Amino acid sequence: MKKTYVIDTNVLLTEARSFLNFKNNDIVIPFKVLEEIDKHKKRQDGVGANARLTIRLLDELRQKGNLHKGVRLAKGKGIVSIRGYEDEFFPNGLDRQDPDNQIIATAVTVQQDNPRRKLIVVSRDINMRVKCDALEIICEDYIVSQVVDNADSLYTGLVEHLVDDQRIDQVYAGEKIYLDKDNIKLYPNQFVMMISSANEKKTALCRFKGYNLPLFKCSEYKSGVWGLRPRNKEQQFALDLLMDKEVPLTTIIGKAGCGKTLLALAAGLEQVLEKGIYKKLVVSRPVQPLGKDIGFLPGTMEEKMKPWLMPVQDNIDFLMNGQKTNMDMFFANGTIEVEALTYIRGRSISNAYIIVDEAQNLTAHELKTIVTRAGENTKIVLTGDIEQIDNMYIDSTTNGLSYAIERFKSKDMTGHITLKKGERSKIATLAAKVL
Repeated sequence: MKKTYVIDTNVLLTEARSFLNFKNNDIVIPFKVLEEIDKHKKRQDGVGANARLTIRLLDELRQKGNLHKGVRLAKGKGIVSIRGYEDEFFPNGLDRQDPDNQIIATAVTVQQDNPRRKLIVVSRDINMRVKCDALEIICEDYIVSQVVDNADSLYTGLVEHLVDDQRIDQVYAGEKIYLDKDNIKLYPNQFVMMISSANEKKTALCRFKGYNLPLFKCSEYKSGVWGLRPRNKEQQFALDLLMDKEVPLTTIIGKAGCGKTLLALAAGLEQVLEKGIYKKLVVSRPVQPLGKDIGFLPGTMEEKMKPWLMPVQDNIDFLMNGQKTNMDMFFANGTIEVEALTYIRGRSISNAYIIVDEAQNLTAHELKTIVTRAGENTKIVLTGDIEQIDNMYIDSTTNGLSYAIERFKSKDMTGHITLKKGERSKIATLAAKVL
């Protein structure tokens, strides 16, 4: 049965082309949505880009017909129209000046035109969905960009596998172990912790590369990477991916204090300065403040980015064992390059080790823009905590980092690991659990 969808502003600001994804159903964009989009079009971020793109797409449709009467998107697609509301259909008890209420009133007006057709309001705003439910209006979240049902079902990059003692002994003896007949579903570069069925403390840490290939025993890094040794098995898995040139895209997620940034930075310095695999280390992160923004910052781009890169500075100080060093020295010799994500479009970065910290604040579109900048002999590392998202337009299931993890998990050039154990301090670990 054909439906009518009324689109909220936040849906278009999240994904400008969203109204093209409703198959052969009609789409209504309220006048108030256009007014709200217009307020965001000058923003120099992903939200502003989506606002401008939405306006351009609607202008293209306007040239094909009358948006008041409706314009068909394409053959087999629905009709897009722009509508206002009638005062007589404005729900009682609602503030007439509130934008959300005007959008709801538009939905009620549209419903009166065709009462037999199912009408659905699409909004990413939870309060909007609650209002609609109270008024007996069907309202749904926009979940096209949602890659998993919830954060707990996100791919972890690790599986535990019960085996007999002999198989574990074969791993340590250097024999080739295959999992062709084990009847377990694995992805390329997924880690397998083989546990003895007789003694759960007897384990072997391996990485799966393909069903026709033997298991790859993970390196123990006893001598450390840039002086840093893994403190738990997840950190060992992370270093195994970070140090592998054949895995040009590595994703790491975990709670605060689990070592994501520290491990990525240590592996980067090791491969840039010691081994010379890459010519430079490029560090960046989204400029997304926690709480109220402090406003514009003076100085050059490097000076503007320094406050955002203080976690990197902290980790460098730790890796240098407290020696008198700072970011200026690395900037001067070109070892570390700061890249503002705002200006990354159009670039092609070759022979580099790229770290994008706090990647959970990126949208899927922004992350695509970053990853597609990778040139020859470039490795990209994405780190973040999907439980600490400061971007109001995304959540743990729709952010760019989660999107990349799920989309890339079946590709042999990528690898992922979820870090669960905090190693910063006992109080930091406790805070991450209970707060």
